[in-house]
Amino acid sequence: MSAERFDDVEAAPAGQAGPDQTRVTYLVKRLESAVRRDLDAIMHEQGLTTPQYAALSILRRNPGLSSAQLARRSFVTAQSMQVMVAAFVRSGFVERRPDADHQRILRNYLTDEGRAVLARSEEAADRIEGQMLAGLTGAQVKRLRETMEICVRNLMAGSAAGED
Repeated sequence: MSAERFDDVEAAPAGQAGPDQTRVTYLVKRLESAVRRDLDAIMHEQGLTTPQYAALSILRRNPGLSSAQLARRSFVTAQSMQVMVAAFVRSGFVERRPDADHQRILRNYLTDEGRAVLARSEEAADRIEGQMLAGLTGAQVKRLRETMEICVRNLMAGSAAGED
């Protein structure tokens, strides 16, 4: 039986792949690899890397994060984020302002140019997501999102990395 056909196979218990089933973790990795490949290519056209796109997206939803906070939410090291933020500032995508209460903490904010490059990047990411979800109903997409969120919560339970 091919990995693409699951409709005729009774589901194995949670956490177990049946003898004719592909492991869910393997499928997640294949999906992540395909998404990353396409995102890398399309973000390159925007002058960004995929981690830079992720960081700008997070900053849009959470203006004023410190670089350390942004690093944690972007799944990169603090050192990598420092390099990334410096590049954002040079490119005019981000401006840094001292925290009102702690002058040593610099808060990051998208600039108009940062919002513009992010908007173009979001349009490109929407095309990839649309291709990935083609053929699914709205209800199926909603259920997929809910299921994936549950899986993330399950794996992040009790972990400091589970902030998002």
